[in-house]
Amino acid sequence: MSHSTPTTDLGRVLVTGGSGFVGANLVTKLLDQGHQVRSFDRAPSPLPPRDGLHTVVGDITDDTDVARAVENVDTVIHTAAIIDLMGGGSAPARERSFAVNVGGTKTLVHAAQAAGVRRFVYTASNSVVMGGQRIAGGDETLPYTTRFADLYTETKVTAEKFVLAENGSGGMLTCSIRPSGIWGRGDQTMFRKLFESVLKGHVKVLVGSKDVKLDNSYVHNLIHGFILAGQHLVPGGSAPGQAYFINDGEPINMFEFSRPVIEACGHRWPRFRVSGRLVHKVMSVWQWLHFRFGLPQPLLEPLAVERVYLDNYFSTAKAERDLGYRPLYTTEAAMADCLPYYTDLYAKMKGAGLPIPAPA
Repeated sequence: MSHSTPTTDLGRVLVTGGSGFVGANLVTKLLDQGHQVRSFDRAPSPLPPRDGLHTVVGDITDDTDVARAVENVDTVIHTAAIIDLMGGGSAPARERSFAVNVGGTKTLVHAAQAAGVRRFVYTASNSVVMGGQRIAGGDETLPYTTRFADLYTETKVTAEKFVLAENGSGGMLTCSIRPSGIWGRGDQTMFRKLFESVLKGHVKVLVGSKDVKLDNSYVHNLIHGFILAGQHLVPGGSAPGQAYFINDGEPINMFEFSRPVIEACGHRWPRFRVSGRLVHKVMSVWQWLHFRFGLPQPLLEPLAVERVYLDNYFSTAKAERDLGYRPLYTTEAAMADCLPYYTDLYAKMKGAGLPIPAPA
C-alpha cells in the first residue's frame, strides 16, 4: 500500500452467506490467510473441513441463530442477501426480500454490537445510486436513487443507510462495499442467466450501442476489497462510516465482456442492434403486466436492460486513496482462468435440456 492510514488485524471473522458464491470464496481466502472463520448460512458450507473453519447453519432473520453466529467474533463481513431483480409487484417476494436484506441486516448489526464485535463490513451494490441514469466514472458523492425498478436495489439502499448510520454505535465501526456485477468461478447468476437466454434461443439481437460500458467485479478483486475495508475499520482510520465502489477498474461493453465465453461455448453474437431505450420500455411494461395480470416473466429484467444500454461504471479512486485498493487481477487474466468453469457450466445446462436449478 502507498498510503499510511492505520490498519488492524481482522481477528476472528464471521462471513454471512458463507455457503454462497462470494461467501465461500471469501471464507477460503480468509482461512488461507490464517484467520479463524465462522461461516453462517441457511445451507451447510460446501467447503471441506479445515482447521480454523467453523460452520453455523441458521437463518439471519432468527434472533437466536444470529446471536449464536456473532458470539466471540471480531469482524463481520455480511454478504448474505436475496437477489430479486424484478420489481416489487409480488407482495410475498417483497416481504421476503425486506425481511432478509433489511430486517436480517438490522438483526445482525444489533446482535454484533451486543456481542462486542469491533468491525462490520456490509455488501451493498453499485445500483444504490444508479436509478436509470447514465453514469460514467461515478463516485461515492452520488446521492442514493429514489427510483426502484427492483427489490434488490430498494433493500440495499435501505440497509446500507442503516449500516452506515450505526457506525460507532456500541463500539462497532461499520463501512459498506458496493460491487458491480460479480463474476468468477462459482458464479451462478451472471453467466447462468445469459446461458439460459442462449439455450432458449432468445439472443437474436444485441441491445444498445457498442460504445456503452459498465464495470464488473471479479470475485477475487472484490474479496481483496472486503479484507482491506475490514483492516481499515479502526478508530481514526479512513474507512469507518464510508461506502466504497469496488470493481475491476476496466469498464467494458457487456456484450464484448461476454463474447469470449459465448464463443468458447460454440456460439457467435448477433450483429444486429436494437434501441436499448425501446427494449427497456417494452420490458418495463411486460414486467408490470406480469405482476398485474400474471403474464410470464419478461425475457429481461428492466434493470438488466439498463446495464447494457446506459453507461454505468464507477471510479475506485476513493477505495484506492482510503484503503490502498488496486484490482489484483485484470479482466483478461481472470477470464482466462474462469473460461473452463463457464464452458463446463454451459455444457451441463445444455446437456440437461433445461437450465439446471441454481443452488438455494
